[in-house]
Order: sequence, then C-alpha cells, then structure tokens
Amino acid sequence: MGRLIAISNRTAADASARAGGLAVAVWESLTATGGIWFGWSGNIVEDEVGAPEVFTDEGVEFVTTDFTEAEHDGFYLQYANRVIWPVFHYRVDLAHFGHADFDIYAAVNKRIAGLVTPRLKKGDSVWVHDYHFLLMGDYLRQGGWNGPIGFFLHIPFPSPEIFKALPDHERIARAMCEYSVLGFQSTTDRSNFVRYLIENYDAVDEGDGWISVFGRKIRASAYPIGIDAEGFAKASVSERASTAASRIGRFLGGRHLVLGVDRMDYSKGLPQRFEAVGQLFDNFPSTRGVVSVTQIAPPSRSKVEEYRDLRIQLDELAGRINGDYGDLDWIPLRYLARSYDRRELAGLYRIARVCLVTPLRDGMNLVAKEYVMAQDPDDPGVLILSEFAGAAEQLSEALIVNPHDTYKVAETIYQALEMPLEERKARWEKLRDIVVEQDISWWRQKFLDDLSSDLT
Repeated sequence: MGRLIAISNRTAADASARAGGLAVAVWESLTATGGIWFGWSGNIVEDEVGAPEVFTDEGVEFVTTDFTEAEHDGFYLQYANRVIWPVFHYRVDLAHFGHADFDIYAAVNKRIAGLVTPRLKKGDSVWVHDYHFLLMGDYLRQGGWNGPIGFFLHIPFPSPEIFKALPDHERIARAMCEYSVLGFQSTTDRSNFVRYLIENYDAVDEGDGWISVFGRKIRASAYPIGIDAEGFAKASVSERASTAASRIGRFLGGRHLVLGVDRMDYSKGLPQRFEAVGQLFDNFPSTRGVVSVTQIAPPSRSKVEEYRDLRIQLDELAGRINGDYGDLDWIPLRYLARSYDRRELAGLYRIARVCLVTPLRDGMNLVAKEYVMAQDPDDPGVLILSEFAGAAEQLSEALIVNPHDTYKVAETIYQALEMPLEERKARWEKLRDIVVEQDISWWRQKFLDDLSSDLT
C-alpha cells in the first residue's frame, strides 16, 4: 500500500487533537506512509477563499482550506447538520430541506475534491470520513482518480424509508456507490444501505460484503470502530483521573454514582434519560439519598435552534427532579453543561457504579467502550446500553434497554445498582475482552486491508 490520503471535515493539524478516537487510527497510517490529510482549517472568511494552507508535521502533509460564510452556513450548519444529521438519526421531523443548501453542500465537496486530485499518485489509497463528504467519491472519480477510495460513515445509516425522505437521496446513493469500500458502524446500518440499493436499483448482494450495482462492484461492510483500549485503561488510573474521582467523591459522600457523558444532542435521548431518573427515585424509594446521578453534557452546535431548545428542556427537567426529590444534603441529579478532559472522564468512569449510554440512535457511542476499559477489575460497574446504539451489537453483556421505555430504564438502573459483585465481574470481563480485541487498531487494519485489496 502506498500513501494514505485522508479527507475529513476537521483534521488533527493541532497536535493536541491526536490524543484519541479517529485521529489515533488515521495518524498512525498517515505517518507510516507519508500521507496527506485534507480538511477544513476551522477559519471562516467573508467572501472568497484563498489558496489552501499547506504544511508538514511528523512527515504528514496537511492541506486545509477556509470556508466562506455562505459555505459554512449552507454546507455545515444547514445541510450537514440540519438535514443529513437529523434524517440519519431518524428525526425527519427536525430536518430543514432546501435545494440551495444541497447545492452548497455539493459545491464544497467538489471544491475540496479539486484540492485532492492534483496531489494523488499511483498507489495511493484515499480514505474519506463521515457525512460531510458523501459526494466526495463521485467528484474524485470525475476528476480522473481511478484508484481505491474508502468511505467510513461514523453516524447511523437509516432505513430505506427514512433515507428516501431526502429529496436528493438518489444523487447521494449513486455518489456513495463510487467508493470502492463503504464502511458502516453496524450490520444494521450496512443492511439498511444495501436494502435501499436492492429495492430501488436492483442491486445484487453477492456475499462477503460485495454488492453489484450501477454496473460495478463495491464492497459494503460493517467495521465497528474501537478505542485505544489499553491507553484508556491507563488514563483511568492517571493522576488527573484520580484527582477528578477524588473531587466528585467528596460530593458523593459514599453514595453510588450513576453517570452519563454525552454531547448535548437530541439523538442522545437526554430528556428521556432524565425522566427515567425521576421514575427511579419515584418507584424505588430505597435509592433516595443513597444514589447520585451526574450527567455531563457539553453543549454542541449552539447556533442551531433545536440544540438551544434541548438545553432549555434539560434545564427544566433537572430543576424539577431536584425540586421534587432533593434534600438539604443531597442533590439527586447533577447536570454539568461543560466538557472535561478525557483523563478526568476516565477517573469518573472508574468510580461510577452505573453508566447510562441510552441514545435514541447512535452510530457506535464510544463512551460505552471507554467506561468498560476504565473499570476496576475487582469492583467493576454496570453498563446500561441502548439497543439503538451501534455498540449494542458488540457489547451484548451490557444491560440492553429501549430508551423510550423510561419505566424499564428506571427499573434497569435499580437492577444494576443491586447486581451482585460476581455477576458484575462476569459481565465486565466479557465486555473488556471484546473492547480490547476489537480496538481502534483492529478497526483501522480491518478497513484498510479491504481497501488495499482494491489497489489497481
């Protein structure tokens, strides 16, 4: 395999962004092959974009471009985050459709493809990431690139009936089929995409991931993304983790900690989770005063109206729960709308008796895997996981719930709090083995092995 060429909305041009997640996997392959990483600079200019910024760090070349105000609005805020994001998370009711925004989305894909193609060489492999660049493969082909192009979708792919709500679904689907390898987080996501192609374009599922459609063969498979498992386990016993655990420990006063960590996003099911917490204290009086729930939810996309509305809703729910159930020396639900360092989070995970990962829909949700790796082997906590998170396919030893059934979620929290140590350890050991075996390096290699088989 020659150079790896990565394309994503944001890059790891800032070295501090290489500490975890996708950057770890991509960075290792980029440094090993002397690759290039293309993406947005993070800068917004008023009218006209100048030449891209090009620089090299640790042998990796970065090519980043500014966005105009119109591009940032139409491409990022509107089409990516107010059309694709809600539809792919099954919230068609929140989508704001507009052809002008799709035109800008397509134009940005085409413009960035125009930066990529002149720098490609025979033997290169291109790896495109996420919903911002669904059309990128098509524009790279139009630019004359015939080599392998992989695409990985980090968010869910919806059922065909939901996907077809997009006015431009056919254009997007045809563009996606210009990729050599399409990667999805779960077999459900992969099945949804393939079913759409079969039902609408007479595609044939050839087996072993191969699909025949539009006169060509492509590979579409599930590649569940992992984490730096051993690295996160070490982070959970670091000095910064211990300090964070000590700080919250003073507040807990010996009470059990039930923890949630999510971006403030309507896909995460936070209002339903708060309602379940209220029902826990209502239906299981023995938990009052002895269980403290902490929800960390840093705001995201604050310029989008739906996110502002969600913030107001969560503020009201948290206030009502604490007003109904709190006491002079006990706050039932602490709700922290700010972000924390990953080592601090690792320390909180380690002391949490229960972790709530209950999104209404999620591509994978790596919080579930981080929680598993942060646990004390001698006294592990219990993971409660939504059946609608991609992680549920791998982490079946968690307590799986339907996040819409708030009474059942409350009952499951109580079950987790009462679970005997022997059962907690048995479940955790099986979860840990999966997270360690199928870590971020496993995910990267699995995808790139399939992509390299398409080298011509």
